[in-house]
Amino acid sequence: MDTNSTINRKWKLCAFTSFIGCLILTLSLDNHHNSVRFLAFRSLSITITSSADTKNKSLEPSLFIEKEKPANRIASNCNIFNGKWIYKPVENPLYDEFQCPFLSDQVSCQRNGRPDFGYESWSWEANDCQIPRFDGKDLLERLRGKRMIIVGDSLNRNQWESLACLLYSVVPASRAHVDVQSGVYKVFRAKDYNCSVEFYWSPFLIQLDTNQANGTRVLRLDKIVASAQHWRGADVMVFNTGHWWVHTGKLRAWDLFQYRGNLTREMDIGSAFEIAMKTWAQWIDRNIDSAKTTVFFRSISPEHKGKHWCYNVTQPIMDESYRRSIPMVVIEEVQRTIGGMRTPVRYLNITKLSEYRRDAHPMVYAMTREKVRIEKQWKRPESLADCSHWCLPGLPDTWNRLLYALLVFNTSTDSFSSSHEVV
Repeated sequence: MDTNSTINRKWKLCAFTSFIGCLILTLSLDNHHNSVRFLAFRSLSITITSSADTKNKSLEPSLFIEKEKPANRIASNCNIFNGKWIYKPVENPLYDEFQCPFLSDQVSCQRNGRPDFGYESWSWEANDCQIPRFDGKDLLERLRGKRMIIVGDSLNRNQWESLACLLYSVVPASRAHVDVQSGVYKVFRAKDYNCSVEFYWSPFLIQLDTNQANGTRVLRLDKIVASAQHWRGADVMVFNTGHWWVHTGKLRAWDLFQYRGNLTREMDIGSAFEIAMKTWAQWIDRNIDSAKTTVFFRSISPEHKGKHWCYNVTQPIMDESYRRSIPMVVIEEVQRTIGGMRTPVRYLNITKLSEYRRDAHPMVYAMTREKVRIEKQWKRPESLADCSHWCLPGLPDTWNRLLYALLVFNTSTDSFSSSHEVV
């Protein structure tokens, strides 16, 4: 009896040991099989992503491996507004001024007799990543069936003219509609894409009323501009304001401020601008569906006057430490406002990169040759220099290239390390 018990225990132990051995062997073979599959997967992945032959599309790697990010994709830690100007005459300009017959005299520098062309050929390149080249047809495809609006002062009109020309140059003229007759509304439409890019004149973004009886101009700080009713439904919005707020003397566009029903002649500009920005921000938060609409705010465009006057300058400022005295109250309030909004607003921070480009202003070539000739009869030529706006082709094309990059890669400027840098 004791002998049989001993045999049974040994038999059970032997059977248990065999079972464990088989289990270990099975797991080992399975792991080995998975390893072989993994190595084959990795080999296939490397073969696909490194192959230069993109014509054979019989295999679709996205079905079983994660696609490689495009080489020119903007890195999440990259600040596309931090970089340098590089002269690239082979790649620039992206269009010929004479291909865009609707450009205003103010920006048509070559047509108005400017003798140099170098200002057209500078390319802004980021320090830490590759910014994609502007692709007009791709942008039109992305805007298919959509509206883009650009709202603001004459510098945003400058940007609209640039973008309209960039897009006009890649479609047949017969398939484009451009209306520039109105000073307060301009539109480019691409018929084959059923899309539009519109400009709305609004230098303050709030309402400026004129009393028809006595001509008094009242800036209504807590009332959005009347044209805002036409902004609704747009898929992309680009705003700016700033320049008209710092005008003084005869250039000042208002006589009185109105706030909460009260009129006042004098108010601190910083306080008035803060109220106006909040009025705009509240309208955006109440009327915009951020799931449908992407909102941008472009930073202030620098002027070049005084010591760094633009007159007869043909080269950019190459000193990267250069900083001009610009209205910081405007820059800081814009950044503070959009940072506190419920609606995500992307900050198109073009101020610093534009400061280097005092060569890119129209100077005396903001007028036709005949008008310049007449003006010179009673003014010094240098007194006619426009050092605020920009020639086209020229700097605003870069603003639109950066806008395109942000739209294409759907990258929020909040993720950039210094996108809200105070300049």
